[in-house]
Amino acid sequence: MNEFLWVVYPYLCLMVLVVGMLSRYNYDQIGWTSKSSELLEKRLLRLGSPLFHWGIIFVFLGHVAGLLVPIEVYRSLGVTEHLYHMGAMAMGGLTGLMTLVGLLLLLWRRLSVRRVLRHTSGGDWLALLFLIATVTLGLLMTLVYNVSHLPYEYRTTVGPWIRGVILLHPDAALMAHVPLVLQLHILTALALFAVSPFTRLVHIFSLPLAYLRRAPMQYRRRTPAPFERARRDEGI
Repeated sequence: MNEFLWVVYPYLCLMVLVVGMLSRYNYDQIGWTSKSSELLEKRLLRLGSPLFHWGIIFVFLGHVAGLLVPIEVYRSLGVTEHLYHMGAMAMGGLTGLMTLVGLLLLLWRRLSVRRVLRHTSGGDWLALLFLIATVTLGLLMTLVYNVSHLPYEYRTTVGPWIRGVILLHPDAALMAHVPLVLQLHILTALALFAVSPFTRLVHIFSLPLAYLRRAPMQYRRRTPAPFERARRDEGI
């Protein structure tokens, strides 16, 4: 089971991710979108969406710094383990809470606004479920486990394991004694990658650079503005 979870399962999820994206791109380019529901409700979206998006961006950057950068790099820079973990707990806790609050607001928006609820698909619920589960487990590890116990040094276990996955030689033994809550966090994150091509989360794999160079869109009122009616009446 240990070999399956930490050697086979990650590549199964990544394979589903890649095949799913290729299939979606080839057969459903029109559906490759975040399916904005801004026209249905703005008040909760205006608060929840920035909290979630900015939070998840900083959470992602924190994971890159903590998992892909070897511990030896920090030691060579003079960053002690205590300083690193205090910073990781403070910044990871803050950005994780931002992300979770944003997700809960978006969930409440879908449940409480009838128009949004009617336009919510099964894929939307699936994405929210895995996002909330993954972020909650990460916060439990950061703010509960690391506070009630000594901060867990994942840079000597999870970090080398995930770099091994990327380099195609993962070592399952590294994950054998990782705290259960962190293991569940990683497994749900991998499942999130697997389901993302089949949900609105597929838009995170797009980089809309064309928007930066496209011509501005112009809109006209359905009815003339007051000053336009006055100019028309005066024959100008």
